[in-house]
Amino acid sequence: MSTTDAQLVDQVRAVLAAPRPWSLSQVGDPVLRQRAARFDGQLPEDLLHELLDAMHAHLPGVGVGLAAPQIGIALALAVMEDPADVGPEVAAARERRPQPPLDLVNPVVRPLGADRRAFYEGCLSVPGLTAVVPRHHRVQLSAQDRAGRQYDIELSGWPARIAQHETDHLDGLLYLDGAELRSLSTSTTYEQRWAQPTPASASAALGFPVL
Repeated sequence: MSTTDAQLVDQVRAVLAAPRPWSLSQVGDPVLRQRAARFDGQLPEDLLHELLDAMHAHLPGVGVGLAAPQIGIALALAVMEDPADVGPEVAAARERRPQPPLDLVNPVVRPLGADRRAFYEGCLSVPGLTAVVPRHHRVQLSAQDRAGRQYDIELSGWPARIAQHETDHLDGLLYLDGAELRSLSTSTTYEQRWAQPTPASASAALGFPVL
């Protein structure tokens, strides 16, 4: 194991030993603006599994995805899962359906077609804010699982949005980079005014386009 890998192992062990829920990296932290290093065995298999399990364990009731840079680890690792515990009107408009737990090791997202959809989106590393983000409606996700096996799956609707959001993190991007900034709202204002299935009302009132 190289010196760099040894330091990374120590960093991961420190993260795993930290109190839960984790205090995540917040916007302005340089780790969120770096391209994550491709995972190539820098961590022992058991430690990788423990890290991914802990990342999944952080999500219930908090979010639907988490990327390693959000916990200060600049590796191309992420997890996603979504119980889609929303009302039927929201679920239909956003094509939000349950997404089983998925490990994303060295993920790459490729758009399928030109169709894009715009919805409000938030981030655990940008607390208290939300904004409308146009994203590809259908994508192909290519990644490895925790055992190093390659997989390719097609995602659409909300699962495709989650995959794009998390892979953006691994490229040093935040959802704000692609957001309609006139839609930017505090979480409180969003809940009071714009928590509808689509951002149509917000678009008309705030003056931003919806695809």
